[in-house]
Amino acid sequence: MQSINGTVRVFRKIPLTRSLWARNFSSKLFIGGLSYDTNETVLKNAFEKHGEIIEVRVIAHHVSGKSRGYGFVRFTSEASAIAALKEMHSQVLDGRNIRVEFAHKG
Repeated sequence: MQSINGTVRVFRKIPLTRSLWARNFSSKLFIGGLSYDTNETVLKNAFEKHGEIIEVRVIAHHVSGKSRGYGFVRFTSEASAIAALKEMHSQVLDGRNIRVEFAHKG
């Protein structure tokens, strides 16, 4: 419970499946914690078993070209993205535990 300006707000944890239904679905995932050696081919190979992929991007520094340690994977369907999120979050890829979340617009 939290009080802000005299208003009491109650926060509770919502199971993953319910929280997914409560938000706008997306087929684009943010992948954080990537090894600086992970490239787009490695990322695609790791995620393609969960569904058809439209786009894979590993974000690199615009001058040096070195990976910034995160990227994005976009699936053709929301169901594939949900399956990939559930299976790949906290898994080891190229020696690093990765974070998988829905990508936020904005």
